Amino acid sequence: MPLLGLLPRRAWASLLSQLLRPPCASCTGAVRCQSQDFDIAGQFDPMIPDAECLKIMCEILSGLQLGDFLIKMAWKDVRHEMVVKKGLAPEVADRIGDYVQCHGGVSLVEQMFQDPRLSQNKQALEGLGDLKLLFEYLTLFGIADKISFDLSLARGLDYYTGVIYEAVLLQTPTQAGEEPLNVGSVAAGGRYDGLVGMFDPKGHKVPCVGLSIGVERIFYIVEQRMKTKGEKVRTTETQVFVATPQKNFLQERLKLIAELWDSGIKAEMLYKNNPKLLTQLHYCESTGIPLVVIIGEQELKEGVIKIRSVASREEVAIKRENFVAEIQKRLSES
Repeated sequence: MPLLGLLPRRAWASLLSQLLRPPCASCTGAVRCQSQDFDIAGQFDPMIPDAECLKIMCEILSGLQLGDFLIKMAWKDVRHEMVVKKGLAPEVADRIGDYVQCHGGVSLVEQMFQDPRLSQNKQALEGLGDLKLLFEYLTLFGIADKISFDLSLARGLDYYTGVIYEAVLLQTPTQAGEEPLNVGSVAAGGRYDGLVGMFDPKGHKVPCVGLSIGVERIFYIVEQRMKTKGEKVRTTETQVFVATPQKNFLQERLKLIAELWDSGIKAEMLYKNNPKLLTQLHYCESTGIPLVVIIGEQELKEGVIKIRSVASREEVAIKRENFVAEIQKRLSES
């Protein structure tokens, strides 16, 4: 299994799924990336890393539950690649061009194998052999039904050198009040064996293959579907907000939030010494944070913590030593 840094492929795929979540509202000043990438670099046997990249793409798109999708696969600039780089006779390349309007799985590759003009050319056979091998790996990975061999596909970047692919969502019948979402591809990638060498003074060639997930487009799809269903779009996973109605309570808030963090509860607070209570409560309502814990002079004197439900605005006082357990109970019931 190829390693990237200290993490194996599955860990990177899991990490990527985490990165696809929207940033919290308090981080609006941070740089927001439009895509997340996964790449495998190095000299390996044919089609093994290519198949793995396609497997990862399927895992991520399936995990995001965006609906049915299809990954279209081809190779970069078919005729130019075959004639200029692979040395095929122009008439053979033109014969391959006859298949551009076709798409399918391994059966299409088998059909091209049976074509007498292609089967008599060594370079064409090598290319078809690689594609057949790739489909064998995809079948073993259980994703061959998600891949369509489509020679009409063309990626715009010049550095691709071999297999290219992109994922599109399949249109499903729209429900009442729902508009069809035409966003194009939501993921793409391919092989780019010459790119790294362009930045190496000695021109060392490092074979590479990778994929990119279109985060912005995926956010748009998820947000539109949630709005159609009347669901509030949350911009944070925060479960509890730590607030105060009075000044000079930063240290108490820090104590509370540390206890919540240490108990595995996702909590946050405003990074201000003396925030206004109304500002804090409005922030919770706008971001969809369900619970607020409040500490002030009266609570500190009585040894209690107030827990406020953002949705109902109801507040209850809980003994200081029991507030974490009460928060955990409420979160488990929600």
